[in-house]
Amino acid sequence: MELLKGASVVSAMNEEMKKNLSTLDYIPHLAIVRVGERPDDLSYERGAVKRMETIGLNYSLFTYPETITHNKFQEEFEKINDNNEIDGILLLRPLPKHINEEEIIQLINPIKDIDGISHKNMAKIFAGDKTGFAPCTAQAVVEMLHHANIPLEGKKVAIVGRSLVVGKPLAMLLMKENATVTICHTKTVEMEKECSRADIIIAAAGKAKMLTKEYVKEGAIVIDVGINLDENNKLCGDVDIVSIEEYASMATPVPGGVGTVTTSVLAKHLIEAARQRRSENKK
Repeated sequence: MELLKGASVVSAMNEEMKKNLSTLDYIPHLAIVRVGERPDDLSYERGAVKRMETIGLNYSLFTYPETITHNKFQEEFEKINDNNEIDGILLLRPLPKHINEEEIIQLINPIKDIDGISHKNMAKIFAGDKTGFAPCTAQAVVEMLHHANIPLEGKKVAIVGRSLVVGKPLAMLLMKENATVTICHTKTVEMEKECSRADIIIAAAGKAKMLTKEYVKEGAIVIDVGINLDENNKLCGDVDIVSIEEYASMATPVPGGVGTVTTSVLAKHLIEAARQRRSENKK
């Protein structure tokens, strides 16, 4: 079984973005918005900052205490949203429970919504509108498949998980490439059989090592989006990678797989958002 690692994908994407950036007369600017200090938020923030610095993009950190009120946070967020120097916004979620997250999300200017969390961007992805931004994790899966030169047209793809962050938008992205997609979830009957028919399996259920050899037909490609802790408190994915080694032809590791590519997609979206904003301003 060949391991499809994120590092080579990131390297290729970064070089392409640096070329694209050299054609702009402006350096795109990202706003990273964080409330509180959740460890996973801090980890993702560090990764995003490192990627921006590697490519040569500008960024600003907007951090607020977990105790900030909904009204005050909304006021601060609207200032960021209206700031003409900001091209893209990364809102780290989930927000504290006393803040109405849905209300904040729907305030985001769709052109600045580079993580694809607003209803307007979701609608664009479902409609096949190229100006829309898909959630970065869903787009990262597609980037990895493209990098590995895996043909998607006519392929049977099983996605395990139906979230708005990965499962549903990813299904739309893959159908746009003429793949035949099945979405499996907690109520799917005989999920093992559904997955074992697929040429490509994408695990995004959020359950440690749930996908074993019984789910994988010989020669299938397995993309693991999950990030969990196993019984030894070590990072693992939704796939029991040891179990599938003799069945899958290719699989992504955890860590070192899809998650590695996500911040590169964020940067790619930021550059595109800057182009779109400047194009709109010229009209």
